[in-house]
Amino acid sequence: MDSKELAQYIEATNGIAKPWLLVQLRLKKLQERRAALSDDAYAEELEDIFQDLMNLGEWWRGIEDEVF
Repeated sequence: MDSKELAQYIEATNGIAKPWLLVQLRLKKLQERRAALSDDAYAEELEDIFQDLMNLGEWWRGIEDEVF
């Protein structure tokens, strides 16, 4: 699945409200651009995505049935 297909899936399933799917989309887009990036630029973007993922924390606690 490429980033366009993933974006369409997210849109079709109201995934915009699911932040982990947006992280997956960012990772897919980064993967697709990997060849055009320097190692440092790639590492910076990957670190940024990782930090955003870690900032999600345990937001899902108590609403597992709604979001998963």
